[in-house]
Amino acid sequence: MAKICAITKKGSIVGGGYSNRTRATKFNPTGKKRKYLNLQKKRIFIPELNKSINIEVSTQGLRTMKKNGAYVTLLKAGLIEKA
Repeated sequence: MAKICAITKKGSIVGGGYSNRTRATKFNPTGKKRKYLNLQKKRIFIPELNKSINIEVSTQGLRTMKKNGAYVTLLKAGLIEKA
């Protein structure tokens, strides 16, 4: 399963870092590292449909659901159909 948020559709990114010593000497880079989302498996009850669904969502997606409501957010993401 891909490590992508069901709501925000965001995935992982590749970040490369340099230590301060490397910046000073321009020698021996530290390389690249893949950074993953903070994905959570959640079971969410939708009162409008009177049923629960399981989704894998990032913490940013959970904040979006808390702000706009679960039904509206999941409908906009295309995870549920209109009642």
